[in-house]
Amino acid sequence: MPSTEVRIFNKSEELPDISQDNFFHSKDLFVMMEQTPGCTPYMAVAYDADNNILGHLFAVVYRRGSLIPPYLYSNARIYGEGEYSNGVDKNAVFGELMQAFTRLFRRKMCLYIEFSNLSKKMFGYRHFRHQSYFPIRWTSIHNSLHSKAPIERIADKTKKRIDNTYETGVVTREAKDEEEVLKFHSLLRRYYRFKFQRFIPRKELFLQLWHSNHGRVYVTLYKDRIIGGCTIVYSKSDAYMWYMAARNKSHLLHHPRTMTIWNALEDSYQKGYEHLRFMNAGLPFSKNPSREAILRFGGKPTSTFRWFRFPFGFINRFVRWFMKE
Repeated sequence: MPSTEVRIFNKSEELPDISQDNFFHSKDLFVMMEQTPGCTPYMAVAYDADNNILGHLFAVVYRRGSLIPPYLYSNARIYGEGEYSNGVDKNAVFGELMQAFTRLFRRKMCLYIEFSNLSKKMFGYRHFRHQSYFPIRWTSIHNSLHSKAPIERIADKTKKRIDNTYETGVVTREAKDEEEVLKFHSLLRRYYRFKFQRFIPRKELFLQLWHSNHGRVYVTLYKDRIIGGCTIVYSKSDAYMWYMAARNKSHLLHHPRTMTIWNALEDSYQKGYEHLRFMNAGLPFSKNPSREAILRFGGKPTSTFRWFRFPFGFINRFVRWFMKE
């Protein structure tokens, strides 16, 4: 591979002119994270010998802490494999970008680095192994919207459940003001309060997303009370469900998770997107009510990897050994 130089930027005003096609590796998301407390964004950009941009990869460091129980640490998160110029050896450039981030976050003592939502299960496999990452099997689910309407893909039982729930007065729609966005954010934080792996950014990110053209915040209401909701992000030709929460246990008869997913599918279809991709369908070998609800709508599950790395060699080696297939 020709000589490659990787530069890492941590201020939006210093970013070069990069492609905005992929929202998860865009300057716009960089700025949103930059303005969200507890989040520190980084953009790794690869250049050739003539200073032409070969590709770029976005990462965000989340600072996480609590008084009860007391803890404080940070972790780095990368969604997908980045964006690359035409004709570039994508896999090779990704390896350079990933290696640069690995060195940076090791110096910053992030508790762990996580790569998720890669387009192909085996993408970057050799580079991850070379940098001592270990994989955890995950489930990826997407619903096709380009060949059939969502209503044509669901079972009669699910259709009947949706119709009956509408009759009870449940409504799902876009959040109409900042107050509803904040109420959804509060529900989301409560929903994931005891789930270690899932980090919910501060409210500023959701407000910025609501004000932008990159996504929508949806809320499911019963008697004007928010019982569910989700955030949908648009990138290229697809829609992505980034965060979702529902008060299923306290509103069992109103099916807030089902109604939220259904509205997201219908709205993404009406907007002309080819797929709705669920970014956190969960582990494939554990019982997961959320994943089961998603699959009722005709989604296609595929096995994929999430890659992790700890900065402490002995811990990383132990976890790699423990997780070895």
